[in-house]
Amino acid sequence: MLYLLLAPLAEQFHALNLFRYITFRAGGAFFTSLLISLVFGTSVIAWLRSMQGEGQPIRTDGPQGHLVRKKGTPTMGGFLILLALTISILLWGDLSNPYVWIVIWMTVSFGLIGFLDDYRKLTRRSHHGVPGRVKLLLEILMAVGACIALAFLMRPPIANTIAIPFVKNVVLDVGWFFLLFGVLVIAGASNAVNLTDGLDGLAIGPALIAIASFAFIAYVVGRADFANYLQLHHVPGADELTVFCGAMVGAGLGFLWFNAPPASVFMGDTGSLSIGAALGTIAVITKHELVLAIIGGLFVLEAVSVIVQVVSYKLTGRRVFRMAPLHHHFEQKGWEEAQIVIRFWIIAAILAIAGLATLKLR
Repeated sequence: MLYLLLAPLAEQFHALNLFRYITFRAGGAFFTSLLISLVFGTSVIAWLRSMQGEGQPIRTDGPQGHLVRKKGTPTMGGFLILLALTISILLWGDLSNPYVWIVIWMTVSFGLIGFLDDYRKLTRRSHHGVPGRVKLLLEILMAVGACIALAFLMRPPIANTIAIPFVKNVVLDVGWFFLLFGVLVIAGASNAVNLTDGLDGLAIGPALIAIASFAFIAYVVGRADFANYLQLHHVPGADELTVFCGAMVGAGLGFLWFNAPPASVFMGDTGSLSIGAALGTIAVITKHELVLAIIGGLFVLEAVSVIVQVVSYKLTGRRVFRMAPLHHHFEQKGWEEAQIVIRFWIIAAILAIAGLATLKLR
C-alpha cells in the first residue's frame, strides 16, 4: 500500500525514493510485523487462553512429561503470526505484484485449514482434529489453484519447468506435470513443518532460518543482474517476495518471544501449516523447489521419520524409532527439551548454509 501510494511521488519528494527499494521495504515489513507481534502478543494469548479454557489437548501416548509441563497452554498462536504478517505485507508490499497475492492466499488458506483442525481438537478435547484425508484434500485443492495461476503467470523458459541445482542453464520442461510437482512441494512442506511442531520453539526456529534463506533467493532470482551473475534462472517479479519473507521473519521472531521454552502459547496447525505452505509456494515461484529440500532438510528428516516408522510397523510390527517424529525419539532417549530444540536449530542453520551454497555451485 505504501509503495503504491508513495513511490510515484518520489520525483517530487526525493526521500520517498526509499519506497522503491525492496530492501528498504523488506526491513520496514520486518520491524512492523515484529512490533505488532510483541505489542499484541500478550493480549492475543490472554484471549486464546480465555476462549480455550484447558488449552491444547495433550496426547496421552506421547512423552509423559508433556502431560505435566504443557497442560493448559493455549494453541492457535499461529493467528498472531498471520495477523502481524498480513498487516505488514499489506502495508509494505507491492500489491500490484501477483506473486505476492498468491503467497498471501496460500498462507492464509492453509492457516484456515489449520484453524479448523485446531478448533476441532479443542471442541472435542482430543488430539484428533479434521480427518487426515479431508485435510489433505483441502490442501491439494488450494495448492492446485496456486499452481494453475503460476502456470499462466510464468513465461518461457521458466514456465512449467523444474530447475536442477548445481547445473547452469538447464531446466526440465515437465509440462502440466508441473501442477502435480508443485502441489507435492507445497503440501509436503506444509505438513513437514506441521510434524516438526512438537516442542517449544522447535518448528518456528528452523522455519525462520529457511524463510530468511528464501528471502535472499527471491531477491537474487528476481533481479536479472544477480541472477545472470550467479547463473540462476531469472524470475521477473519474484524479488518482491523478499518483502513477504521479511514480514514473515519479523512475525515469527515476535511469536518466538512467547513460544520460547516454557511456551506461553503453541502455534498449532494454524501456524505450522501456513508457514510451510508459504515456504513451499515461494520455492515453486523462485524455481528452487529442490533446494528447499536442502534448506528445509530438518523438516524433511522429521517427515521421513514418521513415514519410516509407519511403514516399518505395518510391514514388520517393529518400530525403527522409540517414537516419531524424530524429536520425540531423542526425548525418549533422555535428551532435555532445550537440548533437542537448540541442536535442531544448529542442524537447520547448517543445512540452510549448504542450500545457499548451491546458488554459486554451478
